[in-house]
Amino acid sequence: MTQEKIENAESFSEQISIALGNYYNHFVELLPRLGLGLIIIILGFLIAGYIGRFTSRRVKARTADPLMSRFLGQAIRLLLIIAFIVLSLQAAGFGNVSAGIFATAGASAVILGFAFKDIGQNFIAGVILSFNRPFNVNDTVEIGDNFGKVKALEFRYTKLKTFDGKDVYIPNSDVITRPVTNYTEDGFFRWDFMVGLDYEDDINLAKAVILKTLEDDPRVITNEEHQSYVAEDELATSTVNVKVMFWVDTTDYGRVATQTKGRVIGNVKKALMQEGFYLPADIQEIKLYGRESELNLSMKEIKSSDD
Repeated sequence: MTQEKIENAESFSEQISIALGNYYNHFVELLPRLGLGLIIIILGFLIAGYIGRFTSRRVKARTADPLMSRFLGQAIRLLLIIAFIVLSLQAAGFGNVSAGIFATAGASAVILGFAFKDIGQNFIAGVILSFNRPFNVNDTVEIGDNFGKVKALEFRYTKLKTFDGKDVYIPNSDVITRPVTNYTEDGFFRWDFMVGLDYEDDINLAKAVILKTLEDDPRVITNEEHQSYVAEDELATSTVNVKVMFWVDTTDYGRVATQTKGRVIGNVKKALMQEGFYLPADIQEIKLYGRESELNLSMKEIKSSDD
């Protein structure tokens, strides 16, 4: 029995030695193909990165659209990397493995998609916005309760700079589901404000004075499509309220447009007062009940009591 065990041990060690030798020979034969596959992957990453950056620069130069150029550059880079990985696996002799890898990657993508649903929604929304969106960089927009200038367009968020200096990052899923107001798309915005005139004033003359003031301001836009006008709006308690409406350029909404409105209001007030118009305040009547006897004093009595 001892001799038999020795022979079996020697036979087992020989089998292991033969198997290791076969694996070694196979590995040596496979080394050139593995090296070729590795070289293809390295060159593929370099070529894909270069082509992606080149595409991004060219698209950005032609369209001045950073989000579109970034998306196309990254998409082309990713597709080229996948193609080079498949090619390297084929060159290394693992053609059958590539199908399994991509099948596993597809299943993993589904699982990760459920796990990171919000991130996936924002990314898909960013892809949609890269092809069709209602604003560009430096446009003045209102998205939900946020109002400011668009400063950055990313795949996950849109960055706004509010006019009081806040940086607001809005998820792209909110951008495509909420109403978006663009104040800069056509470059025009209509301001309006109220002017209260005395009931005894000549309303038509006051309107003519206001329109002349609007015409004299170089920042007020007047053309066939954008007309400034003044119209009676309300018969208030102590005034006849007229609404003044005029158009301004919104290319620089935060400074020029608001300064123009403030200047117009001041100039209208000054012009009306120079023409002798009285701009009364609201008259309020105060009634005191139960103490009339204590406050029933004439102006002379009040003045004498003060002296």
